[in-house]
Amino acid sequence: MDQKKIDRINELAKKKKTEGLTPEEKVEQAKLREEYIEGYRRTVRHHIEGIKIVDEEGNDVTPEKLRQVQREKGLHGRSLDDPNS
Repeated sequence: MDQKKIDRINELAKKKKTEGLTPEEKVEQAKLREEYIEGYRRTVRHHIEGIKIVDEEGNDVTPEKLRQVQREKGLHGRSLDDPNS
């Protein structure tokens, strides 16, 4: 999300506290917040999908559900062709 939209979210939040929002501004605020939250979720999901978990001995102990996502995306050298990857 670009800085202009974040600034607008903050502007609407400040206005809501001081004088209130019009119905149109409430709709705009809800849409901007949803866009912001979705972007945040996408970033967190991307970060988690990139994690590889290893134990003290160097063994890959990444949960199978996460491994499957990584196979689908070709991360960490995992491949759909190799179910043991």
